[in-house]
Amino acid sequence: MRFSRAACLVCSFLALGAFAGGEPKPGGEAVVIDVDGAIGPATSAYVAGAIEDAESRGAKLLILRMDTPGGLDTSMRSIVKAINASAVPVVGFVAPSGARAASAGTYILYACHVAAMAPGTNLGAATPIQLGGLPGGAPEKPMPNREADEGVELAARDAHKDKLVNDAAAYIRSLAQLRGRNVEWAEKAVRSAASLPAEEAVQLGVVDLLATDLNELLAKLNGRTVRTAAGEVTLATGGLSRVELAPDWQIRLLSIISNPNVAYILMLVGIYGLIYEFSNPGAVLPGVAGAVSLVLALYAFQLLPVNYAGVALMLLGLALMVAEAFVPSFGALGIGGVVSFVLGSLIFIDTEVPGFGLSIPLILTFAVTSAVLLVFVIGMAIQARSRPVVSGAEELMGARGLAVSGFPGPGSVRLHGEIWSARSAIAIAPGQPVRVTGREGLVLLVAPATNQKEA
Repeated sequence: MRFSRAACLVCSFLALGAFAGGEPKPGGEAVVIDVDGAIGPATSAYVAGAIEDAESRGAKLLILRMDTPGGLDTSMRSIVKAINASAVPVVGFVAPSGARAASAGTYILYACHVAAMAPGTNLGAATPIQLGGLPGGAPEKPMPNREADEGVELAARDAHKDKLVNDAAAYIRSLAQLRGRNVEWAEKAVRSAASLPAEEAVQLGVVDLLATDLNELLAKLNGRTVRTAAGEVTLATGGLSRVELAPDWQIRLLSIISNPNVAYILMLVGIYGLIYEFSNPGAVLPGVAGAVSLVLALYAFQLLPVNYAGVALMLLGLALMVAEAFVPSFGALGIGGVVSFVLGSLIFIDTEVPGFGLSIPLILTFAVTSAVLLVFVIGMAIQARSRPVVSGAEELMGARGLAVSGFPGPGSVRLHGEIWSARSAIAIAPGQPVRVTGREGLVLLVAPATNQKEA
């Protein structure tokens, strides 16, 4: 009986203590990742992987800390799809001060369940960028005069641009409607490339809130209700621990090889390695390095907006520079090859998105290097192959020596300081200069040298 009374007292004490301490703090994690620089295939894989990781570890929140000038349309749409399918609330946070979410970053920010910005940041300028000629690579039709031709081409380009802008405007409007944000300004950001600073973005309902740092952001998120793919979620962020999720080695490798400049270098290293291996069979290392580099380059190409006309021009330029080493064209093939190579490199990446252009100094460096390597080095190799043989059995043909014993019939000759068995059908006196005309096994066939110079 005493034990029961003591137990009741303990239980009462614990209950009172719990009541006095208030409600228990919510636990869990807030996963934070940084979306920096141009948005490309590596960024898309990074965000999708972070969402999967946040879901698997039961995180309460995923924060995308953004600072991007924009990026590729395909990568941006992949990120938006991953956010829309996420069961974990995703918060887009443009930070720190001075950061931006321009172009593709604006679409991603609109797609997030909560959009936030730090003071001194901006978003917008979401007009799609497109390069190239007529849509779909359609050939130009011959016109009776230049003005008509230019008019038709301009009309085709304008129609194609209108299609891109209308599609982008409809896309960002749908995201704005999905998240209950300013639809009119979203369309203005696409059609007029409008931009907004953080404070005005909050006032106009373009983003949800303003926060100086992550601590203030989590405080302002507490109690907010959002709708995810799993249904409505009320955020309880008061006791969340922050987990910074860095990209793994696969994402870092993908980020490196999907850089257009790196993919360009890998392609050329691959081509040079294979050319060297084919011209010097058995070297092995150049062939292996070239094959690996070329495979990595091809993998990067299928992730990037590559203009294959540019690739064809580059390969044609390399072929012309190789041909210069074989054909005496007085530099015409080599110059044409360099021009073709440079033009192909300039249109190699079919976009003007920031962060996805080729470096002009890199192109010029490789053009000059290619010309030197392929014209002079290969030319020197060909000249080396055309030099007369100076050793071995082939060198004996035409070699000069002195008769040791007389001919006709079998005899012997002194050649390169050695005595060789020889045979001749012509009379040759001992000490007379001879010339090797053939060989039968270890017996040389000789004939008199025609003059002293020949001997």
